[in-house]
Amino acid sequence: MDDRFNTAAGWVLFAGIVALGSSIVSGMYFGADKEHHLEEPGFFIEGEAEGGGEQAGPDLGTLLAAADAGAGEKVFAKCIACHTINAGGAAGIGPNLNAIIGKPIGKHAAGFAYSSALSGHGGNWDYANMDAWLANPRGFANGTKMSFAGLSKPEDRANVIAYLKANGGGPEYPAPVVAEADEVLEAEAATVEGEAPSEAEAAGAMSADEPVATEQGATP
Repeated sequence: MDDRFNTAAGWVLFAGIVALGSSIVSGMYFGADKEHHLEEPGFFIEGEAEGGGEQAGPDLGTLLAAADAGAGEKVFAKCIACHTINAGGAAGIGPNLNAIIGKPIGKHAAGFAYSSALSGHGGNWDYANMDAWLANPRGFANGTKMSFAGLSKPEDRANVIAYLKANGGGPEYPAPVVAEADEVLEAEAATVEGEAPSEAEAAGAMSADEPVATEQGATP
């Protein structure tokens, strides 16, 4: 009895040791004790990285039409550590910005050592380029020496542009897109109100207004 019990117990213990050993070996082989990460996500939801897809704000022409140079001067206070804006002002860390609107990019202040990223950019400081530059200088000219991060609020950028224009002039602001759309709608409405009648309508009008000839001759 004792021999059979000991034999059975021995086999049970042996089986347990084998099972435990197999578990340890398989765990080491397959790395079950480590975290696994997919090299690439299974799928990508469009718009996830953009934070929900914010709606576009007013167009630049609309913003500039409502811009305030006085408010722009207050925002420009962030820039005076590097720039002057008075006519004939000296260059500092950055160039003097008087009369910069409409001038060639990276060539406005004679003698200033612009970065090649800016001097080789091409184009002029029109309102669209100035707005893009103020929003993200490094994004506009990758490699620029200017370390300013940019102005995130479109209204602040429009106000600064108005302040720059007030200090040296510049071309007329672009027309607001909304105003142009309204003009198109008004023109279409005027066309609808004054459109010529169709051929069927014209024929109907003529038959109603003109007398109908009869086969009977005139009475003597």
